[in-house]
Amino acid sequence: MHKFFLLLFLAASLPAADLKVGVARIKITPEGSIWMSGYASRDKPSQGVAQELWAKALAFDDGRGRVVIVTTDLIGLPRSVSDAVAAQVQKQHGLERGRLLLTSSHTHTGPVVRPNLNVMYDLDDKGDRTLREYSQQLTDRLISVIGAALGDLAPARAALGHGNAGFAINRREPTPTGVKIGVNPSGPVDHDVPVLKITSPDGKTRAILYGYACHNTTLGGDFYQITGDFAGYSQEEIEKAHPGATALFLQLCGGDQNPNPRGTLDLAEQHGKALAAEVSRVLQGSMKQVRPPLRFAYRAMELEFAPHTRQTFEEQLKSSNRFVVRRAKLMLRAYDEGRPVRRVQYPVQAIRFGKDLTLVALGGEVVVDYALRTKKEYGTAEGLVVAAYSNDVMCYIPSLRVLKEGGYEAVDSMIYYGQPGPFNEQVEEMVFDGIHDVMKRVGRKPEKR
Repeated sequence: MHKFFLLLFLAASLPAADLKVGVARIKITPEGSIWMSGYASRDKPSQGVAQELWAKALAFDDGRGRVVIVTTDLIGLPRSVSDAVAAQVQKQHGLERGRLLLTSSHTHTGPVVRPNLNVMYDLDDKGDRTLREYSQQLTDRLISVIGAALGDLAPARAALGHGNAGFAINRREPTPTGVKIGVNPSGPVDHDVPVLKITSPDGKTRAILYGYACHNTTLGGDFYQITGDFAGYSQEEIEKAHPGATALFLQLCGGDQNPNPRGTLDLAEQHGKALAAEVSRVLQGSMKQVRPPLRFAYRAMELEFAPHTRQTFEEQLKSSNRFVVRRAKLMLRAYDEGRPVRRVQYPVQAIRFGKDLTLVALGGEVVVDYALRTKKEYGTAEGLVVAAYSNDVMCYIPSLRVLKEGGYEAVDSMIYYGQPGPFNEQVEEMVFDGIHDVMKRVGRKPEKR
């Protein structure tokens, strides 16, 4: 009897089981011509495929629970799609919402994902039907790839390293008439390239998850072929250099960052190769082991817009800008229905691997200030990665600095996203309230200064 209780005590005292990882991928390239997302200047659907698009999933199991990270070669996943996927994954696999992270590369040469950026498009019945069918197919394929990754779980080792890539540049250029999208060499950037390598017990590389903070916009609105832009080409190059491995790109806080130079397919491939080369360099160097246990936290909070009135949008109906008029009609309809848009739901998530890596995932098009502040508050000695475009891409998320400066990210972009206007001045502190909350729940404390 005493031996039995001793065995029970020893079993309870043992560390968590070794890490298991599963990897899967599924093609999400649209079948046939489809309206592309990201640029309001486009006036016709896609014309061919220059590169296939993928959804890829990385599942982790520490013996006590599981976490799945999904990357997609898309402009962004709206909450309607993310919620539908999460609900089915919980039903089929028992995976609660905070254990599932859904991200997008923010390519501007992929399909429209309804209702993301819905003011940009004036579709006929055929175009609308094509997009609705694609959205349903996408939902089904995301559920499928998550299930496949969970079914692929096998013993694995994870290791983290960091590199640096310099082609991202701050695009908020100050001018005498205000901030415009251009080139600002003195603006804040984050050139960090975090790399997470997954290997099997025999040392074979199974997956490479890596990130970079840069708008996926090497190609402009005059390009009508489907591609993943530099993020897609970097994944291809990494997989060529590491046969049998799956490369997954994580878009970081690049809301106000652009690739430089930009404008051609050759440049998209060039930036992709540069990023891939840096990832490969990191993989060949010394990397820090990432260990269990897994901890997670998820919070759906609300951000408030600056005050507005019905009169604001009635005046905008007179605008010569068709996008302003469309947004005004949306807002007036909301007023008519007694539900003027005052706030928007916002997801904040954290996933922590032991004391080796914490991944913070923020919704929306997050400007670089958020990553820089998070790293300053929490430090980077214990690995820290701050991703954006996660779980829902509802609009840009400006810092207080960007909000006060104005410009596209703070004001004009809200037109295309169908939001009523800029956020109020509490937006940054509200987002950090969410970050502080999820970090506390995964056991991560700010550094003492």
